[in-house]
Parts: sequence; C-alpha cells; structure tokens
Amino acid sequence: MTVSDPSRSAERFSTIAQNYATSEVHRSSPTMRMLHELLGSQEGTDIVDVACGAGHLGLSLLAQHPASMTFVDPAEPMLKHVTEALAARPETGTETRTICATAEAIPLPPESYDVVMTRLAAHHFTDIEQAVRTMTGLLRPGGRLAVIDLEGPEDAELAAFNHEIEVLHDPTHGRSHSRRDWIRMLQDAGLNVPVARGTQSESPSGVPVARWCQITAVGDEAAAAIRERLTEAGPEVRAALGIRERDGEYLIPVRTVLVVGVKPLGAI
Repeated sequence: MTVSDPSRSAERFSTIAQNYATSEVHRSSPTMRMLHELLGSQEGTDIVDVACGAGHLGLSLLAQHPASMTFVDPAEPMLKHVTEALAARPETGTETRTICATAEAIPLPPESYDVVMTRLAAHHFTDIEQAVRTMTGLLRPGGRLAVIDLEGPEDAELAAFNHEIEVLHDPTHGRSHSRRDWIRMLQDAGLNVPVARGTQSESPSGVPVARWCQITAVGDEAAAAIRERLTEAGPEVRAALGIRERDGEYLIPVRTVLVVGVKPLGAI
C-alpha cells in the first residue's frame, strides 16, 4: 500500500531537520515515558531506532541504559543531528551508529536485535505493511517492536477530516493508522500484541496551531486554513479529536497510539 513518496519526505525533512531537533513535541512526551516503563531495563541490549529523526527516542533510552543503538533515517541532516548529540554525550563505551535508509529496506542483519522502535514517523512510510515486516525481521525471537505514531480515528468521516488537517499541517503526511489497524498489521507480521493503547497524547496541554505549523514550516496560510476548518467542523468534531480552544487559538494534542509487538520465541 503506497501512501507517500519517500524521496519527497526525505527531501522535505532534510530542510527542516533543525525544527524537529528542537521541537518540544518530539523531545519528550508521556508516551515516551510510558514506553520506557514498558520496555524496562535495556542494559546490554541491541536496539534499532527506525525513522529516528533527530534521535530523541533512542537518545532518551541511552540516557538511562547502556545499550547498543543503531539510528536509521532516510534524511542525512536528521542523522547529522543524531551524530552531534551522540558526540556531546559522556563516554559510556556503548556502541552507536547511524544508517541512512528507509523503514522498508533497512540494511541490517535479520534476527539480530532485541528492540526495534519507531516514533512519530510511520505516517510517512511509503509501504507500511512492508515496513512492519522489515522491522519484524530484524528482531530476535522474543524481541519487541514498539511503535508510537499519530492515531487515525476509527470513524471514516472523522478520519477523513483528521487527514485533511494533518495534510495542511504537513504536505508529506501519508496516513494516520488506527489502533485496530496497528494490531492487525503487527499480527499479520507474526507478532503477538500484548500492548495497544490508543487515545494517547504527545502534548496533553496542547500545541497551539501557530507553533504546530512552525515546526513543519508550512507558514501562516496553512495555519489559517487549519483554524478555518476546525471552526467550521464545530465543537463535537474538535472534542472527538481532543482539540481544545483557548484565547482564540486551537490547541492540538498530537493524539497517538502506542503498540508493542513481541516476536514468538519459536519464530524462525
């Protein structure tokens, strides 16, 4: 299922990598902390952070656990931010590296990693089913695939409206998948899915539309169009998406789903 052009996404994110490196939404969130708790200690493990962007998720794990970490992203400027962040860390003796690649074709040895994870990126994947299969293939038996991504509503009309807003916010947006979609995709790839939490939020207090659009560098015109569409949609639609209004501005919760799949021990 093709939903976006990988070269277009990589090119665009190459030009706005600094925005994502400094984005408060990407640096930290309740779901990141939740994932830390779910994964537990990762000392001595081998981890891959796929479509890592500026590396916030992988770096947050390394700050707590001495693990081997591979950062994968199709945009070289994003990986440059990762390299700079790694260089600024105290020496820990842990092995780290960066690889420029898409989620659908990761040049790493199969069945060699304990955790493969991706955050706020899967809605850009060109072929989501292939990406899930590729990431699953990297896992050792017993290994875990962890995904945090924008959540698509189950209701078709609400999903269509949400998609319209997301594309205004980011023209390279592909599709936000629902919690049910993610459970199916991970199960189809042969994983058990013990954790699937929907209606999470990267910003419980809400990101003002102006700031939300500043991160993706889409400009005032896009921000105005988003406000107009949200006003037209009415309070019920906004409430269904967790969007609030304060002092004449709309606050975006950046609603997400968190799923963890486990590769069966008998998997080959």
